[in-house]
Amino acid sequence: MKRIFTSWLDVLLVFIPLAIAFEVAKADPLLIFAASACAIIPLAGMLGRATEHLTSHVGAGVGSLLNASLGNAAELIIALAALREGLHDVVKASLTGSILGNILLVLGASMVAGGLKYERQKFNQTAAGMGSSLLLLAAVGLIIPALFHFTAADRGVAIEREMSLEIAIVLFVMYGLSLLFSLRTHRHLYAGESHDAEDLGEQPWGFRMSVAVLTVVTTLIAVMSELLVGAIEPTAHKLGLTQVFVGVILVALVGNAAEHSTAVLMAMKNKMDLAYGIAVGSSLQIALLVAPVLVFASYLFGTPLDLIFTPFEVAAVTISVFVVGFVAIDGESNWMEGAMLVGVYAMLAIAFYFLPA
Repeated sequence: MKRIFTSWLDVLLVFIPLAIAFEVAKADPLLIFAASACAIIPLAGMLGRATEHLTSHVGAGVGSLLNASLGNAAELIIALAALREGLHDVVKASLTGSILGNILLVLGASMVAGGLKYERQKFNQTAAGMGSSLLLLAAVGLIIPALFHFTAADRGVAIEREMSLEIAIVLFVMYGLSLLFSLRTHRHLYAGESHDAEDLGEQPWGFRMSVAVLTVVTTLIAVMSELLVGAIEPTAHKLGLTQVFVGVILVALVGNAAEHSTAVLMAMKNKMDLAYGIAVGSSLQIALLVAPVLVFASYLFGTPLDLIFTPFEVAAVTISVFVVGFVAIDGESNWMEGAMLVGVYAMLAIAFYFLPA
């Protein structure tokens, strides 16, 4: 059992029984929100570790597919819980926040941490360029529905939902093609991109143990997500925050905290390829995989989700994609470039805080 708990974040697991106790006792929603959020952070980390351990037993190809599928499972579970409650604004805001958090905060913090130790760090320029291009494609997927909404809103909600569904299908197909490109036809360009438990200094788990941890942790994340989502509205009201800010900043940080620590650790080991792959790859999964899956799932819940984001969300993602593209264009990084990315994230977070409901 000792081998399971290898991260300092695991101390936050004590919040699991606390969150359940607060819910049973009908405590202040703010306490439920805080406890469940703190509980999801280490659970997301354990989910990622279990996936990495499992990949060592199934081969590189299937392992990469597992990482792609389960890499953002925590964010997907939280979003599904919010979707079932009809909190569409929170769902879309959490998608925006995850994209921004990964390409600005995670990548920026990784560059700062690695850059303070190494004067200059290099990463795969070709893979970085492909990642930036796919991020731009994701931004286009957000821009088109918003433009349509503001220029042809008179067509009606049904048309906008149908268009969002069809765009989601295109994004989903592009994600599948990106996997084919990176895992099959051009996998030589991504040599050294994959990572496993040994990169984190851990002894590999057995297959059964990996599956068992994956199953238990996924169940616990689902339970904590239900508690978190149920407390979002009263918590936002009590703190005077908009649901967009809660989704973009708070919920997104909860789901991404574990990835933050892993990417930073990789950068500090001078494995900037891995750090870049974690940050940008996670954003791509959110935009090209999680978002379409949520649109598809929304039809099962009977409340179709559209891809019409607010103008500020669209602008924030577009700006961030271009900034990351410029930073990554030379295939090198330093701590100052990382500080600039974190600075952009901080400015956007401030703007979202003051954004009216």
